[in-house]
Amino acid sequence: MEALLKINSETCIACYACVRACPVKAIRVQSEQVKPEIIPERCIGCGSCLAACGPGAIEIRNSKDELSKILGAGLKVAALVDPSIAGEFPDITDYRKFVQMLRTLGFHYVHEVAFGVDLVAMAYKKLFEESKGKYYIMSNDPVTVSFVEKYRPGLVHNLAPIVPPVAATAKVVRKIAGEEVSLVHISPLIASKDEIRRFEGDSRIDLAITFVELRELFREASIHETDLEYSDFDSPLGHKGSFFPVANGIIQAAGIEEELHLTPVITVEGHGLIDALDEFEENIGTIKHHFNLFYKEFLMGRGTSAGGKRFLRQSQLIKYVEKRLKTLDRNEWEANITEFAMLDLKRKFTVDDQTLPYPSENTLNKILKELDQQKPAEVGCGACGYASCTDFAVAIAQGLAIPEMCNTYASRNRQDHIQSLKISNEKLAQAQEALKKSERSAQKEKEAAREASEIVRRMLHKLPSMVVICDMNLKIIQTNASFIAMLGEDAREINEVVPGLAGADLKSLLPYNFYNLFTYVLAHNESITNRDIRHEGKVLNVSVFVIEKGKIVGAVIRDMSAPEVQKEEVVKRLKEVIDKNLGLAQQIGFILGEGTSEAERMLNSIIESYKPRKDNQ
Repeated sequence: MEALLKINSETCIACYACVRACPVKAIRVQSEQVKPEIIPERCIGCGSCLAACGPGAIEIRNSKDELSKILGAGLKVAALVDPSIAGEFPDITDYRKFVQMLRTLGFHYVHEVAFGVDLVAMAYKKLFEESKGKYYIMSNDPVTVSFVEKYRPGLVHNLAPIVPPVAATAKVVRKIAGEEVSLVHISPLIASKDEIRRFEGDSRIDLAITFVELRELFREASIHETDLEYSDFDSPLGHKGSFFPVANGIIQAAGIEEELHLTPVITVEGHGLIDALDEFEENIGTIKHHFNLFYKEFLMGRGTSAGGKRFLRQSQLIKYVEKRLKTLDRNEWEANITEFAMLDLKRKFTVDDQTLPYPSENTLNKILKELDQQKPAEVGCGACGYASCTDFAVAIAQGLAIPEMCNTYASRNRQDHIQSLKISNEKLAQAQEALKKSERSAQKEKEAAREASEIVRRMLHKLPSMVVICDMNLKIIQTNASFIAMLGEDAREINEVVPGLAGADLKSLLPYNFYNLFTYVLAHNESITNRDIRHEGKVLNVSVFVIEKGKIVGAVIRDMSAPEVQKEEVVKRLKEVIDKNLGLAQQIGFILGEGTSEAERMLNSIIESYKPRKDNQ
């Protein structure tokens, strides 16, 4: 089956924000591809990378087509709806209209998972009462379960052996509608798409779709509440199980004591989940509490619409539950609880250890030395996506990262390249002098190329901003003094020999996230404007534009950290700068086109003449 999450390499700009956001480092970068990729077997489905990805390069496995096949197969289909609908669909004035919208979409039955929550809550209450000194981690959150199985396998035996509410609801619906009914879980979590694979027999679920996908289906089918009548959920209806989307909701549904000095359960929601599990493993004999863990409250799951407000959604949920409880037939609910109380709600877990071997101290020291690590390895800037330089070195040893992700490493390599280029250009200068004496026939071509280069240099020098022009191979054609000054003293010395650093490799002078902008513009023939990049303690505003499609690009760079520059004025004037100099860029392209072939022949002659002869060796 297709992976739950994947990165679109065409859209990805290799900023490594996803690497920084992933709590389990399930995203790797390899030297042969540079751009990150998600490792499906290590992914826990939390969706943190989705929120962190600015370009929107991370894609979720789409389930809409599969749902269409299920609805069109001619079999009875039941929707199992998470109570989080109250927070996701505030635009639908009455939940009964929402239910009818689902029936109009093609569902024969519509069940709220709340009744399954009530059954599971009772099972937890019984489990805790009979635990006899053993403490459990509640297993309702698929992200938590996946994390324990993959990264804390020693705690698998502490996972509560109780199915999640949706699986309990599936058992109930199959008892009512028959074994042949198809079940579709409508969930606020993207992790639900993989979680349903765990369920078999009468708890099996055929498909899980997110609230976002459901919205799209309503829109595509032109289904609106204003056109429909009221319709309630199919029986059995839930009681306080509708509070489940809130982290502590199932505790309330179970009637478990919540007073701090009396409750047997500690609830943790968010990124603190990992620390909570570590404390559970190390100190449970002292803590002596069960843990109710959610990586993300279901109200705010990654399968919900972006931009939702947590407490606003919570208030909408409370209003929804209050309305439901006012009309609930308590006697009927108790009768349904009695009828389904004997359902087998047990489950098992599977260790899927994804922890990687920790490298030896010798290996780590070697990598840190290669990175030219000079500060304590326990700290770091975090730009690579790892909390410390040691963690980064571990990731490199484990095959999850590459040294080029480190800004310090990239900067040092750039300086080494500049020094190498300096030496090479000194030799080239000597060869040029020899060429003047020995190849008079090439003098005119050389002078023409020099004149063209000088014209370009003078034109660029007039610009106050940093300017660089390069070819399709990211070799510098020309630049100006401001850009050279940004690179440092070595670059200024080279410029005295080879004006404008002509022929230098841009990839060796700039970090990847910088030169990747040039690669993108060359590949897509789309200019990039007003892109802020942090470089050596400064914020640079970069605009990269096309001079000749697929062949030559130029860039205008502004130092946004200069005290005399106001951010608002730069943003306002940057487009004017690019437009103003567009004609200049075209002139540059024309001039370069006239002199490139002559310069190439000349340089080849220089190189050939400077090669050591065998008889002189």
